[in-house]
Amino acid sequence: MQFLENPRFKKYLKYFLIAISSLILFSVLFFFAVYSGIFGPLPNKAELAAISNQEATQVISSDNKIIGKYFSENRTNISWDKLPDHLKNALIATEDKRFFTHKGYDIQSYFRVFFKSVLMGDNKGGGSTLTQQLVKNLYGRSNFSVLSMPVNKIKEIIIAARMENMFTKEELLLLYLNSVPFGENLYGVETASQRYFNKSASKLKVEESAVLVGLLKANTYFNPRLNPKNSLERRNMVLDLMGKQGYLTVEEAERLQKLPLKLNYENAALNAPAGYFVHQVKKKSLELLEDLKDENGKEYNLETDGLKIYTTLNMQVQKMAADGIKKHLAKMQKVLDKELENRNFKKEWLAKLRAEGNLTNKDKKKRAIEVFDWKGVTTKNMSKIDSLWHYYKMLNAAVLIANPKNGAIITWVGGNDFRKLPFDMVQSHRQIASAFKPILYATAFENDFEPCNYLENEEKTYSEYDNWAPKNFDHKFTQDSTVALWYSLTHSMNLPTVDLYFKVGRQKLLNTCNKLNFPKIKDDAPSMALGTLDLSLVEIVSAYGAFANKGQTTEPVMIDKITDANGKILYKRETAEFEKVFSLKTSQMITAILE
Repeated sequence: MQFLENPRFKKYLKYFLIAISSLILFSVLFFFAVYSGIFGPLPNKAELAAISNQEATQVISSDNKIIGKYFSENRTNISWDKLPDHLKNALIATEDKRFFTHKGYDIQSYFRVFFKSVLMGDNKGGGSTLTQQLVKNLYGRSNFSVLSMPVNKIKEIIIAARMENMFTKEELLLLYLNSVPFGENLYGVETASQRYFNKSASKLKVEESAVLVGLLKANTYFNPRLNPKNSLERRNMVLDLMGKQGYLTVEEAERLQKLPLKLNYENAALNAPAGYFVHQVKKKSLELLEDLKDENGKEYNLETDGLKIYTTLNMQVQKMAADGIKKHLAKMQKVLDKELENRNFKKEWLAKLRAEGNLTNKDKKKRAIEVFDWKGVTTKNMSKIDSLWHYYKMLNAAVLIANPKNGAIITWVGGNDFRKLPFDMVQSHRQIASAFKPILYATAFENDFEPCNYLENEEKTYSEYDNWAPKNFDHKFTQDSTVALWYSLTHSMNLPTVDLYFKVGRQKLLNTCNKLNFPKIKDDAPSMALGTLDLSLVEIVSAYGAFANKGQTTEPVMIDKITDANGKILYKRETAEFEKVFSLKTSQMITAILE
C-alpha cells in the first residue's frame, strides 16, 4: 500500500476526485436546470391529466363500412378491453421487458444509452422505456445543439416519472398504443391494423401483432408492404423474444416463425370509390356542427375530435355503380380513341393550342407523371402535352341514386377518380336535354291535359325567337302531322314537345320548376322545353323522385347522424318533409309512360 503515500499518486487521485465531484455536481446542476424549465417548460400534473390523442373523424356507410376519414393525424383510438394480450406481450417483450417493474425509467438501459450516445457518439439511441417513448410521441424533441440528447433524455425521464405517478401501467400502455406512429401517416395500432390487415386490432393474430410491433423500430425499413423481407425478419425476431420471455412456448414461436408474411393492405386514400361523396359529407357536416360546442365550450374539429358520421350511402351499391361506369366507359374509350385517331383530331387540337400561344418547348419534355386511366392510377412517361390530351379526350360519367321515399342518397359517383379528377359532375350544372321533358308533360297533366290529347308534329320557324327551327331527332316520326301526347313523350319527340310548351304556357312551367327548387330561370326561350336549362344531377334526381313518390319531393340527404368520440349524438336526421308537386294521378301517368 506504499503507493498510497506516493506524492504523484496523491496528486492524480486528487485530480480524479475533483473531476468526479465536478462531473457529479455538473450533472446535478444540469438536471435541475432542465427540471426548472431553463431548457423549456415541462408539463405539470394538470396538463398531463388533460392528455388526449388527436383522433380522426370516421365517415361510415349505411352498411357499416368506413368510407373515409378527416384528420391531421390519421388515428383511431381503441379501448383497453379490445387489445389482444399477445399484442401487449409482443410490445413489452420487444421494447421494454421491465415495463411493469420500473418507475418510468430503467437505470440499466439509461446508463447504456448514456455511454453510447454521450461518450461514444452513437446517436442511434435505444434503451428508452415505453413511458419515455410515449413522452417523445406526445411532446416531441427540441434542438439544443450538442446538448440535445442529454436535455431531451432528462426531460423524458422527468415527465415519464410524473406520468407513472398519475397513470396506471395499463393506462400508459393504452396511451402508447394509441399514439405511436407506424409510418404512412398512421398513428395508433388500430389505424395500422386497418391499413395493413384490413381489420380491427382486436382481431389480430399473434404473428400479425408481431409485424406491427416490429414496425416501431423503423417505420419504413420494416414496412411490410415496401420491404417484406425486412419485415419478415423483424417479425420473427419479435416472436423469438416473446418465446424467450415466456409469452410463447418455444414450439409456438418456431411454428409462427415458419408462416409466410400475409397482408390484406387497404388504403382508403388509394382506393376511394366514395371520394366525391366523402368530400361533400365534410361540407355538410361543418354546416350541421357550426353552432354546436363540446363540454368545454369549444367548437368541434372534424380533424382532431374523433367524431363518427353515419351516412346514407350504401357501399355495396356504390362499388357496383363505380365499377359499372369504369367498365362501360373503358369500352367506349377504345371506340372514341380509334375514331379520334382516324380523324386526326389530335393534330387539330394541337394546332389550336399553338395558335393560342399555350405551348412551350418545356411542355414537350417527357417525365414520369401519375395519371388516371381505366386500370387505375398509374405512372406513365408523358409530356405535359400528352397529359393534357390524355384527360381532354377521356370520357367521364356520374351516377346519383337516391331513395325517393326519404331523400337518402344511396350512391354518389362524381367522376372517374376523385384523387386525379376532383371536379364533381354530380353537382356541376349542365344542359339536361330530354331529361327535362317529363317535367313539362307532368305540368300539362296538372293542367287538365290527357295522355291521348294530340300535339302538332310539324316543323316550324319561330321568327320571334331568332328564327329558331327545332327538329325531331329521328326524322321517321315527322310524317304524321299530329301525335298523341303519350306517344310524343315515349319517343322523346321535339316538335310536339315545343307545341305542348306553348299550349301549357311558360308561367305554369316556371311554377312547377319553382316547386322543384330549380334555379331561377331568366330566359324565356321555348328551347327550355327541350332541356336547355342548366341543372345538376342532384336537382334532376330530386325532381324525378316525385314521380316515384306519389308526386311528393323531398330534399336529398346524406347524413343520418353524427356522434362524438364517446357516442353522444350531436345530430340526428329528422323525418323527411315532403312537398306536393304533382298529383298521384300525374305521377302515375308519367311513370307509366316512361316505363
